[in-house]
Amino acid sequence: MYKSNERKAFLDDKDLIQVTNHGSLQYPHRLNFYDRSPLYDVSVEEFETCALDRLRILAEIESSAARNRTWDELKTVTNAQCLKYLPLHASSARTVDRDSERRKDHLGHFVLRLAFCRSEDLRQRFVKAESTLFRVRYDGDATSERELFLNSRDFNWAAVDAAEKAKYRKELFACFQGSKNESVREQAFESEKYFKVKWTRVPDLVEKRRVFLRGGWAYVPGKEQSSIVFEEFEVQLNRALQLTARSLPRLDEDTRIMPILDNLSQGFLAGVPSEWVGAGEITNADGIKAEMVDDLAKKHFPMCMRTIHDNLRRDHHLKHFGRLNYGLFLKVLGVPIEEAIVFWRKSFDRITDDKFNKEYKYNIRHSYGLEGKRANYAAKSPGEYGCPYRHFSPENLETALLSTYSSRGLSSSDLPELEQTIKGNHFHVACTRVFELTHSSFGVKKGDGAGGGESITHPNQYASRSMELYKAQQESGEAMVVD
Repeated sequence: MYKSNERKAFLDDKDLIQVTNHGSLQYPHRLNFYDRSPLYDVSVEEFETCALDRLRILAEIESSAARNRTWDELKTVTNAQCLKYLPLHASSARTVDRDSERRKDHLGHFVLRLAFCRSEDLRQRFVKAESTLFRVRYDGDATSERELFLNSRDFNWAAVDAAEKAKYRKELFACFQGSKNESVREQAFESEKYFKVKWTRVPDLVEKRRVFLRGGWAYVPGKEQSSIVFEEFEVQLNRALQLTARSLPRLDEDTRIMPILDNLSQGFLAGVPSEWVGAGEITNADGIKAEMVDDLAKKHFPMCMRTIHDNLRRDHHLKHFGRLNYGLFLKVLGVPIEEAIVFWRKSFDRITDDKFNKEYKYNIRHSYGLEGKRANYAAKSPGEYGCPYRHFSPENLETALLSTYSSRGLSSSDLPELEQTIKGNHFHVACTRVFELTHSSFGVKKGDGAGGGESITHPNQYASRSMELYKAQQESGEAMVVD
């Protein structure tokens, strides 16, 4: 993807000095403004994988905002997601490949930039999520490493010397935020460094009256320096997305890249990646029998899969894509091929054995990788074939939620919160909230999600986590009550 016959060097002389000071790291800093394009060859698989892992983190950041998490809660969840999908260790870490981590971070950002530059809505959401990720990393960086990063860039700020600080001491002190104890506040002010920038670069500080304004300049205390950095990050990213959008038509004929970009942007619009990270792996090693599926559907399936299951039981049939996606869901959940054939044969009980064997058995075996190209197909997310939170009318959804989950702890008083979330197009957040409400008997509280605050982003994730909680409760001697 990223090729050039006339490549310029990745690092200029200034950067080489930085690299030398950091043990010959190609990426000398954990923080990155992403103002240098990745000028190296990558495989299509790496191109997609790096982007998907980053997308999972950005989707969780959006989910945190929709769930009204505090900044500390958001940081905790985001850091946990980063550790899982996109670890980025400090420069002081010696036992990890820091360059490899930072290369993945670098590449993933630029792939997503290609995917999300194509509309104003996508650009705004991408900038907001990326800016939040940058802030989380900035807050978590060691002071010494953060200072090295800041000194490596020109932020176009001017240091305020002692004479100028003394000249405007009264005005600066009036804006200074600190301890309620006046003497402590004054002592902190005396040791504070100040910088000058154009006031338009720190509108948030101006709005909160945390800076002194004079002659178009804002006098920014050192502890508020981050506002300048964050504003600069957003401005540069917005500008870069506009430039990328103008260049994107050149990729329209690339049949390898455009489907990936389309998939990524659609996943971001839905708030989730298209495939759960565990969607290609069997989650129940013990195996699930065909006769167990009805009970599992009632106890553990998310509404999308519960709806498909109920339709199958009602009609004794499913259309092709319904069979495909429900079959893959059951496969990943732990139904072995032999039991899958038994399940589908009993479900399609209004046709002959001959018709079943000729028209359906091959496709079942194919989805398990036993026919055709013998691929290990992953289970898909519901957005691709019908998420109830996205596609049901408000009235039908309300009825479905109460009829499906009222015996599990969901009540009519919970519906306004869910409706508000759905109106904001945060469908996976609504699904996560339903999971929390219906698993409160297992000790799941609001904000816990699937564990550690992680949002539900895939039906197999929902079902597997529900089964794990049930198993743990059974082992502790308590039973789950389902009417």
